[in-house]
Amino acid sequence: MRISIIGSGYVGLVTGMGFVKLGNEVIFVDVDERKVKMINNAKPPIYEEGLEELMKEFKGKYHATMGYHEAILNSDVTFIAVGTPSREDGSIDLKYVKEASKSIGEALQEKEDYHVIVVKSTVLPGTTEEIVKPILEEYSGKKSFEDFGLAMNPEFLREGVALKDFLNPDRVVIGVEDAKTRGILDELYAPINAPKLFTDIKTAEMIKYASNAFLATKISFANEIGNICKKLGIDSWRVFEGVGLDHRISPHFFKTGIGWGGSCFPKDMRALIRKAEELGEEPLILKAVVGVNERQPLKLIELLKKHVPNLKGRKIGVLGLAFKPNTDDVRETRAYVIIKKLLDEGAEVIAYDPQAMENFRRFYPDVGEKIEYVNSSDDVLRDTDAVLIVTEWSEFEELDYSEKIVIDGRRVKAAEKGAKIYEGVCW
Repeated sequence: MRISIIGSGYVGLVTGMGFVKLGNEVIFVDVDERKVKMINNAKPPIYEEGLEELMKEFKGKYHATMGYHEAILNSDVTFIAVGTPSREDGSIDLKYVKEASKSIGEALQEKEDYHVIVVKSTVLPGTTEEIVKPILEEYSGKKSFEDFGLAMNPEFLREGVALKDFLNPDRVVIGVEDAKTRGILDELYAPINAPKLFTDIKTAEMIKYASNAFLATKISFANEIGNICKKLGIDSWRVFEGVGLDHRISPHFFKTGIGWGGSCFPKDMRALIRKAEELGEEPLILKAVVGVNERQPLKLIELLKKHVPNLKGRKIGVLGLAFKPNTDDVRETRAYVIIKKLLDEGAEVIAYDPQAMENFRRFYPDVGEKIEYVNSSDDVLRDTDAVLIVTEWSEFEELDYSEKIVIDGRRVKAAEKGAKIYEGVCW
């Protein structure tokens, strides 16, 4: 099948290359000329495990362009995978979705064949039918579900293992109204061996938010219990090993630590809370989940000051800047909160991350320009008074921590066993 993908960030690029691997031809559309050139040279503009190798292997089966007309006229299905950032009040900003819908609609004017548009971006319930649909109809002059198809297909990709998640998902959720569109998408996803849940469009949108909200809740719940465990001298990981054996609960997302970040959970939680309030509901649990997460990374500083009471002028190492390992994504990373607090306390910060240092410097200039970046994790250990572990990169398990004070936010076993002084945030 011929597919076009609007937006070539994590979701768009991984989705597109996943479809290429399944035997489809893909056209990527992006407004960023740099990204377009990189994709056409088989170089991913993001770091994601296995992505560059896949792009080199299938070069010639995809290409990128800045032109909507070229993409729409030469494809059968278009996925909208643009960003949906948060506004200051937490509400979702749909400007990129609206711009994409307008440009797709204009291109549809010139197309006679039935074309399916699929919203892949994370949007609140009602967005596809109440915002995307009217824009498409206005600028195309055509009628949805008759002249063109419209569907919602939320993504459930985890950065770092996104390609594996696309090709081997727990489920595929498709919100659709008409039989023709359902048939096309059923055929497109046929090679993927996973349960396929067809719902109405609004339900599909809500499934994404409910899923992320529950996973965020599990993490914050685990951290709240973990904080209590720390005071009692109990290893919270052993606690949740036992809790997770209950088949009603499962062990997933019970890794206590310094909380969640990234491009999905923070944004989606804020948007869902804001939407609930607009509807006259008081989302008490959701607000508590966010509150626990905002406080959690500062537990590292509290533990550090037990051993280094006055941080002014002290050299503090930070291992990890990405919000999770195996990605260069620093959006909402816990490292920012921690480093900002260290700088406020007068500490000198020496930081290392295998992939995310340049992104951190660019995304957070208020702190990114005030810290020292080093070339290896060994350099962090060599000339610091204490070390904070913020991201659990596998290479951090290979270090010698024997002479260091280590405050661990992610449970790195080598540090736990080998550090001169060791504190785990919840263990």
